[in-house]
Amino acid sequence: MHISALPALNDNYIWIIQQQQGAPAVVVDPGDAQPVFDWLASHQVELASLLVTHHHWDHTDGIEPLLQHYDVPVYGPRNSKFKAISHALEEGDTFTPAGLSHAFTVLETPGHTLDHISYVTDSAVFCGDTLFSAGCGRMFEGQPEQFHQSLQKLAKLPGTTAVYAAHEYTLANLRFAAAAEPDNQAIHEATLAISELRAAGQPSLPSTIATELAINPFLRAESATAFAKLRQWKDQF
Repeated sequence: MHISALPALNDNYIWIIQQQQGAPAVVVDPGDAQPVFDWLASHQVELASLLVTHHHWDHTDGIEPLLQHYDVPVYGPRNSKFKAISHALEEGDTFTPAGLSHAFTVLETPGHTLDHISYVTDSAVFCGDTLFSAGCGRMFEGQPEQFHQSLQKLAKLPGTTAVYAAHEYTLANLRFAAAAEPDNQAIHEATLAISELRAAGQPSLPSTIATELAINPFLRAESATAFAKLRQWKDQF
């Protein structure tokens, strides 16, 4: 697969997946339609389908405008508040999005929201706002036990799995990670590397599961209680 990062809004990434360059596009979490329209036009590519991880506006507001111009399937969580989903999915479902030949497996990853799902292929996970590089999403609807379980589910993916999160939060997350684990050399090395990437105008993503196991204090939390304390500290950081 060929995967492109499309910056949108303040710090979102809309992920564009193609079987190969020039092929129709599968778009993940389009919170804004205009960058997608512009990208499709500049690359002379058709839209094939849309993937939704959860209902928040910055992941879904671009969908209705896109559907006014493209009659494509919208894949998303079965229990979502977002009503434009045409193909409802739940834990363990396997499907092949229109426009691709790669199968995706669905993991339910509640915590940030109750309807959150993640999309897993043999080499990548599109995890929305559940897992960020060096961090995780805020706990708006779920409970600590749910969120911790969701993160542990992602942590069990192969270490080489590329992590396509939905926001460019990595440097801010690394500052907190360094406070939480001041003796973790991997965090300090990641901070230097990511700082160079961002200074060059490059995205910090994708990360990998192996990297996150080394630098992400939320993946390293040993219990839901430890996760809850860490999440509360991060909210006040």
